[in-house]
Amino acid sequence: MLQRLLSNDLPRSRILAVLLVALLLALAFAPFIFPGVKALSVAAKVLVFIVLVASFDLLLGYTGIVSFAHTMFFGIGAYGIAISATRLGPGWGAVLAGLAAALALSLVLSLVIGLFSLRVRAIFFAMITLAVASAFQSLASQLYDFTGGEDGLTFRLPQVISPGFEWRDTPFLGVSLDGRLLCYYLVFVAALVLLLALLRIVNSPFGRVLQAIRENEFRAEAIGYRVVVYRTASSILSALFATLAGALLAIWLRYNGPDTSLSFEIMVDVLLIVVIGGMGTIYGAAIGAALFLVAQSYLQDLLKLAGQAVSALPWLAALLSPDRWLLWLGVLFVLSVYFFPSGIVGRLRSGAPQGKKSKVPT
Repeated sequence: MLQRLLSNDLPRSRILAVLLVALLLALAFAPFIFPGVKALSVAAKVLVFIVLVASFDLLLGYTGIVSFAHTMFFGIGAYGIAISATRLGPGWGAVLAGLAAALALSLVLSLVIGLFSLRVRAIFFAMITLAVASAFQSLASQLYDFTGGEDGLTFRLPQVISPGFEWRDTPFLGVSLDGRLLCYYLVFVAALVLLLALLRIVNSPFGRVLQAIRENEFRAEAIGYRVVVYRTASSILSALFATLAGALLAIWLRYNGPDTSLSFEIMVDVLLIVVIGGMGTIYGAAIGAALFLVAQSYLQDLLKLAGQAVSALPWLAALLSPDRWLLWLGVLFVLSVYFFPSGIVGRLRSGAPQGKKSKVPT
């Protein structure tokens, strides 16, 4: 049953299996294990980024396509929910309408970008996607009446997933049973389903063809596969999953703006997470997103504690200043790349016995 649920893509490493189970349990019981608003927000962001990074890895790791427009689709999903909820009101109908409109727009844009750009060389495609993403971010910032401009949009959602809604007066294990808890588990279940769907896609015959194209697109073309069609389909699927991730972010935050979902910094974070976790591994998206976002959220606190512990050494305390957290985050990234050149998942799987290689379907 578990093997079928994971689409026959087992961890193939005891350490990796333990890490994945620990991560799943930590996210499933995060409201009860890690009390506090910040911890729950970090857990929800990890869930969103797992889907976002895994959808990007479908492009980069499995198909070999470098795209900088991924955050554009992420932003489309978030803006779809925000605009719909702002104009139609806090109802499930507004949420579904916004999600449907966002998915339709992402489908059209990814199809157009794919058909017109995937025929060119990789570097030119990357530059085209970067230009499109930059133009879309600028457009979102300028259309104040529609998107809220730089201020963004704050909106309301159905009361049952709003923080003010309490469906039980008595706390359970010290946790208030309110709408925020229900919203978290909505994000958790949706992220888990989307991740399992991506696992199914990359382990299907379609996914095998994508990997064949990544390894040698000329050979894949020679044996009868239409490379442009498969790469365009991969681009569309990746965009749709990124749109769904953006919608989850908007539902959790009940706010969206250009810096929240369209910033190029998000694209950089996604690239870093893919490298840390391991390209071409959906599990790498989960491990990488958890490690990166936890480090990003709590590194300043750890540096503050470390600085206080070595206060007797002024030079060391200055080096461990919380203001230098980006420096230490960069150091951690460099070390992770040095010791895990194929990513954490790739390194853990490298010593495991390999089965028979999968053949490209005919």
